[in-house]
Amino acid sequence: MQADMHTCRVVTATNLAEFFRDALHGALADQRLEVDERTERYVVDMLTLFARAERLYQANADRPLKPLALMLADALEATSVAGRELALQRLGDISLFMAGLFARGFSRRLVDVDYHIAMGGRAYGALARSHERRRRLEPARVFAELAAKFQPLVDALGEIADAAYVFSQRDILRLYEIWLKTGSARARRLLRRLGVEPAPVATRPH
Repeated sequence: MQADMHTCRVVTATNLAEFFRDALHGALADQRLEVDERTERYVVDMLTLFARAERLYQANADRPLKPLALMLADALEATSVAGRELALQRLGDISLFMAGLFARGFSRRLVDVDYHIAMGGRAYGALARSHERRRRLEPARVFAELAAKFQPLVDALGEIADAAYVFSQRDILRLYEIWLKTGSARARRLLRRLGVEPAPVATRPH
């Protein structure tokens, strides 16, 4: 993924930018989540970029989307700082995009939304520290905020996905599972809307 690392803007096409900008702004307001304007702009640009399948998926690959663990390996094995930063950025971006917009589909996979949240948050945190060491303070602040607010941002993107989805009773178990694993405020609100008051599962004393 190409990016201007000095301004921390993902290089994008602009066909869906206005839609994502309005949708994200509304979702952030609903979630009562405040983020810096530059961070909000970064997320909008990322959503616009990945709306084009060729920028999200790998062409001519056995797997259209590389597993997160292999993306992390790409970062660790990079031979340059710039290559490591690009690999970490893609790991963070893919994790945020998939956890925010496709969490319902993870129930049928080996890794769940909490794994994407953990991997993405750590990738952005490492990226922030890398930029800070290189005295690139503006992108460092953006990536640090993405790391610190990864879970609430996942909720905000989830709200955008929900706009085109009608929830039914069969979604209750999945929403409850997401709430238990991530503490998602959005999942809790949706459960209450479906008539369920979420409560933690009691554990037996050892």
